[in-house]
Amino acid sequence: MSDENKTKVRFALEKDLQAILEINNHEIEHSTVNYDYEPKTLEFQNHWFQEKAKAGFPILVAERENQIIGFATYGTFRPKPGYQFTVEHSVYIHSQFRGKGIGYSLMKELITHAKGKGFHLMVGGIDASNLNSLYFHKKLGFQEVGRFKEVGWKFNQWLDLIFVQRIL
Repeated sequence: MSDENKTKVRFALEKDLQAILEINNHEIEHSTVNYDYEPKTLEFQNHWFQEKAKAGFPILVAERENQIIGFATYGTFRPKPGYQFTVEHSVYIHSQFRGKGIGYSLMKELITHAKGKGFHLMVGGIDASNLNSLYFHKKLGFQEVGRFKEVGWKFNQWLDLIFVQRIL
C-alpha cells in the first residue's frame, strides 16, 4: 500500500486545530515558507478557523493513523468584487511527511472543491528558495506568473516571492 493510500483527506474539525497550529508554527519558526515572525496561538487559529467557515472556504486536513500530517485551504485573493472568481491557496505538510504524496492528495481535493464552488483561478505565493514547492505546483498544472524581488524579510535576509496560478 502506498503512503498516499494510508492517508485520509477530510474537512478540518475544531479538534484538529492544535495539530494545524503546530504545523503552522513549525514553518513560522524554522522556514521561509511562511513570512510570519511570531508563532500563533490556539486562540488565533480558532479565529482563523471560524472566519474560514463563515466565508465558506474549506480547510482540509490529511490524517494518518489519527494524526494530522498536513492541511490545505484557500481564501480571498483580493477583497474587490472583480477578483471574486480567484482564490489564493495554502498547503502545509508536517516536516516528517513531505515527499510522500500528502500535498498532492490535499491539493487535488482543494482544486476539486474550488471548481465545484465556481472559482475560475487559483493562485499561490511561494518563497523562491522553496524549489520543492515550485516543482510540486508545476506537477499540479500551476504556472509561474510573477516574481517579486526582495519583497519579504525574514531571518536577516531579503526574500523573493514567486506567484503561480492555475486556471480551474
